[in-house]
Amino acid sequence: MRRYNRLGLAGFAAVAATVLAAGCSSSSSSSTPAAPTSAAAGTSAPASAGTGGQGAQSVTNYLTYTAGKSGPADKSLPPVYIGFVNQQGGPTAVGLLATAGAQMAVNYANAELGGVGGHPIQLVTCFIASAEEEGTTCAQKFLANKKVNVINLGGVAVGVQSFYSTLHGAIPVIDGVAATPIDTTQKNAVILFGDATHILPPFGTYAKDVLHAKTAALVYPSDNAGIAIGAAAIKQGLQAAGVTVKSVGYSESTTDLTSVLTAAGAQTADMVIPYSDTAGCVNLAKSLKTLGITDPKKIVSAPLCLNGQVISGLGDWPHWTYAIASSLFGDPSDPGMPPYEAVAKKYSTPANAPDPWNIVNFGQMLTTIKVMNEVGYANLSPSAILAKAKAFTGPQALGAPSLACAKYSSAPAVCNDRIQLFEYTGGVTKGRPGWVKMSGWIQPPS
Repeated sequence: MRRYNRLGLAGFAAVAATVLAAGCSSSSSSSTPAAPTSAAAGTSAPASAGTGGQGAQSVTNYLTYTAGKSGPADKSLPPVYIGFVNQQGGPTAVGLLATAGAQMAVNYANAELGGVGGHPIQLVTCFIASAEEEGTTCAQKFLANKKVNVINLGGVAVGVQSFYSTLHGAIPVIDGVAATPIDTTQKNAVILFGDATHILPPFGTYAKDVLHAKTAALVYPSDNAGIAIGAAAIKQGLQAAGVTVKSVGYSESTTDLTSVLTAAGAQTADMVIPYSDTAGCVNLAKSLKTLGITDPKKIVSAPLCLNGQVISGLGDWPHWTYAIASSLFGDPSDPGMPPYEAVAKKYSTPANAPDPWNIVNFGQMLTTIKVMNEVGYANLSPSAILAKAKAFTGPQALGAPSLACAKYSSAPAVCNDRIQLFEYTGGVTKGRPGWVKMSGWIQPPS
């Protein structure tokens, strides 16, 4: 049976939302609560900060956001072509539903937002299954099509090097979440929701400002290269915040992790971080319970464990606190979530709507359409689109309230380094997942 695994580094790329199981019910507040006080760089809004998402800045009107034209695109006009690459069709899919999210945005824009300047939008897709050279093939396909002025990237961890090398900066790439460090260094790319190296260090800010933690225990499968990179970023953020952290790696084949947790000092640490891919979540949860470590506020993780495989192993998701770099599906305090849910109800399926890649790629495609509308159909060109995309400062639909592309000289493509955190209180198996907002948007320690 094919295993669709959200790979380590790319897995936290799924931090762009939490992985909620198909069939989870969603709810929205009947009124919009007051917005929380904005968190400055290196600080965190308190746990009682009120609304999720972007508060009063939340994107709730997609027509205004995309600068579109109300009504359907004019099918008599020539189409606008947007390239789209995703890793799917092979043994591993980083973000299987990324394509569905992108197509959902295109279908919606063509039906209700006037496409781009009244012109219908058409996706030109290219999929990478498992081989590095397939990245070259995709780049060549887009270079040969002179009507493609911009490319959207889904969840792609294989073929990235050859893709960018062949593209050679000729066409801009708009990404939601970066699956590899290679993406972040590209001058022709814009990563709207961030990457693991920059959205994991805020764990340190959360430890210091919300938990007031002095010590932290971090455990992770060290033989998973992507996870190891993410774990290093978490450790860096904790140390920058003045938190003493003991990190212990283990083999992915290890099932009893009590000794690993003990070696990391988890029983006495103020904060415990079980950082693993989906396969290791069940073992971590069981071992934590064996050691009597059950406080959901001190156990903080990426959302990789919010997966159907984990429910099969535990009967529920672990009652921990989870970090995300986007809106949380079903968050009743997020004014930006009901508009997404309404569009998803018409143009997606109940199974797809909660998936993080569906959410992220829907949001990034809306931003791509916004950029193209602002450039203007008559002026569309790779250079004009790239300049406009890099100048975008947010708020990002279903993403962070503020973006700063090229903030990091070593990662010029990265535009976001913020996350928000929620405690899971149970209920997903009954279709009523409970969430408690633990922090507003926070950035890495100063």
